Amino acid sequence: MVRPAVTKTIGLGPGDKMRSALGPWLSLCAGNYPGWVRDKTQANSAAAETGPGDGLVKAGGIVFIVGAIATLVTVAPLFLHTDPFPPVAYAVCMLMGVGFLIAAAGVLRGVAAQRRQARSAT
Repeated sequence: MVRPAVTKTIGLGPGDKMRSALGPWLSLCAGNYPGWVRDKTQANSAAAETGPGDGLVKAGGIVFIVGAIATLVTVAPLFLHTDPFPPVAYAVCMLMGVGFLIAAAGVLRGVAAQRRQARSAT
């Protein structure tokens, strides 16, 4: 089935009209890409590989989110005019910073591995 091309007009000024930048390839139907596209990801794609430090970044993200939720829960009584939590609860908020440091260590570990790989290639 051939879909008709859309001749979308763009108003540049009074009476001025221009064809769409994508021309005959622009279509209002979903999934109409002008080129050939695979419907499945290759098994050996680079996205499937995990490098050094990726686990630290994921763990740091999880710890950061736990700390962020703890921060919201700890600050909520201030806005709700209720009794504040004990000081130990405020210490849990420090997990946000700890998670950031763990993720940063993972990024630095990945950078160091890429630099070693680049040096060995030359």
